[in-house]
Amino acid sequence: MQHIDKIFKLHNTLRDRRTPITGKALQEKLECSRATRDRIIKYMREMLDAPIVYDKNRNGFYYDHDHAQHPYELPGLWFNAQELQALLACQHLLANVSAGILQDDIVQLQNRLEKLLRLNNGVAKPDFDKIKILNQANRRSDDNIFLKVAAALFNGKRLRIGYHARGDNQHSQRDISPQTLVRYRDNWYMDAWCHLRGQLRSFAIDRIVSVLELDQSSDLIDTEQLQQHFASSYGIFSGSAKHLAVLKFSASRSRWVSDENWHPEQQSQWLDDGRYQLSIPFNDHRELLMDILKHGSEVEVVAPGFLVEAVREQVAAMGKIYGDR
Repeated sequence: MQHIDKIFKLHNTLRDRRTPITGKALQEKLECSRATRDRIIKYMREMLDAPIVYDKNRNGFYYDHDHAQHPYELPGLWFNAQELQALLACQHLLANVSAGILQDDIVQLQNRLEKLLRLNNGVAKPDFDKIKILNQANRRSDDNIFLKVAAALFNGKRLRIGYHARGDNQHSQRDISPQTLVRYRDNWYMDAWCHLRGQLRSFAIDRIVSVLELDQSSDLIDTEQLQQHFASSYGIFSGSAKHLAVLKFSASRSRWVSDENWHPEQQSQWLDDGRYQLSIPFNDHRELLMDILKHGSEVEVVAPGFLVEAVREQVAAMGKIYGDR
């Protein structure tokens, strides 16, 4: 933020005085011109709600402490013009990722940021029409359920949820202790301790059909244990990694894959023939299989054997669909 040092100096000067200070004396203290002094005072009044008053009789500026509820202090957040512009863009992204959630609060934040931005010359308000967000795999969920789940997480409370699982199409009711909210591939998940199964589980927020916050406090799991259970294997599937997938990508596809991070503990190397080899720890192979298949003939699965066989079965099944056409 431009002139931030002078803003602090002006604030400290007025805060410590009980009598007005002349404009000329302020210019000397701030080491600036009259025009700059006036711009700073205007900014503090309009944007920082500073109670700066000019007394014509005494020809000076002062803080109006008599009409303030408490001594004035500068707010704690400061941004320069570029930071404000970036924050506005992030706010726009947030509004699109979580449409409907806290929408009124987001609008108020946007209006405040736009007001701040208008005072910074040379930096335009971001044109949000030039920002495109493609939520290709986003699944619709209930905003009220999301907010209740998030509230229980931050309040350290257990939840009683009704859950409709996609895998087996079964409905169940269970008590859970929320641990972590996860945004993964454009959808929200809740990592939690499931008291029904006595295990750590991941629940898709869009599959929770009912939720009730309980009076009981959550059973909190150690962070390292959570990391080991949910982050050691590939994808959303939990559990410690038991297998290592070895994939070889064609030279042309490697130009993309070599810049991608598939897993924090992946290992990679360039081969002599120009191909790129990627090794990935995993537990459940289903999600990994889907990501392998999207690369088609540009990737070869080397190991383990059961993953090679799973790819072969899928290729054979596709051949039956398209083979006779």
